[in-house]
Amino acid sequence: MVTRTVCQVFQRRFASTAAALRPSTAEVRSQRNAVFSREQARQRALYPRIEKIEVSMMGPGLDGTLLIMNKGMSTPLSCARHLTEHHMSNSALAIVDGEPWPLHQPLIHSCTLTLLTFKDSDPSLVNQAYWRSCAALLGQVLETAFKDDYTVELLSTPEVPVTSGAFCCDVVFDPRLDSWTPSEESLRSLTQGAQQLIHQNLAWEPLEVAPSVALEVFSHSSCKQEEVEQKASHSPKGTVMLYRCGDHVLLSGGPLVARTGLCSQYEVTALHSLGKGPWGHHRRAQGLSLPLQLQ
Repeated sequence: MVTRTVCQVFQRRFASTAAALRPSTAEVRSQRNAVFSREQARQRALYPRIEKIEVSMMGPGLDGTLLIMNKGMSTPLSCARHLTEHHMSNSALAIVDGEPWPLHQPLIHSCTLTLLTFKDSDPSLVNQAYWRSCAALLGQVLETAFKDDYTVELLSTPEVPVTSGAFCCDVVFDPRLDSWTPSEESLRSLTQGAQQLIHQNLAWEPLEVAPSVALEVFSHSSCKQEEVEQKASHSPKGTVMLYRCGDHVLLSGGPLVARTGLCSQYEVTALHSLGKGPWGHHRRAQGLSLPLQLQ
């Protein structure tokens, strides 16, 4: 414990030096993508031959529907494709054997499956995942909003209740931007960046990994490495969940919705200063959004 504490002190003491030696944003994103793709391929190779599983569908009009799917390959979205266009286009999240499950995460055993939408009688799980996804989208925009030689460190995303009225994303910009205050035009530019990603309808690809893999993904970020260790220590399985959206890899504390195209009215509304923190000048970006089904 003492050794680990000393290591953390040294990590923070030399954080500015590490930032100076850090590769460009494009190089960091490329490295993270490469590790994600390698681990994704390794996990898929764990199922070299096709094995069948039974998926019992639950929900309005679906009770009693049984689908025969492929173990380790089929996802809840694959199941939705066997139903109707409505299930394909409106499903945002799934429940597998009572647990929240991303639509793009492979099914690994016979199970019960419920597809969730924003218009369910109790949309609380979907709403939470949507708010989390909106914050992830905001972080993705912020990471590439500046010139490539400016560092942007995404901090742990605060879990903000949907009832608060705004989603949030905490960030530390390059020290050269410490005195920068965003104008209305800057906020509009960030909003336009998010809307471009929404228009591309990109999938949020989930990947559950061992902490060692996540530490390699975020090898250029002491902040993210610390977050990996924290999340792994609180995980019953000792794993962490990564997501990839386009070429952006992120760490998430809960499930995200299926794709960026489920976001509709989206606006970046403010960027607040939180003052000096352990990683530099901490800021909190916030925004508002409504899902496509609730325009």
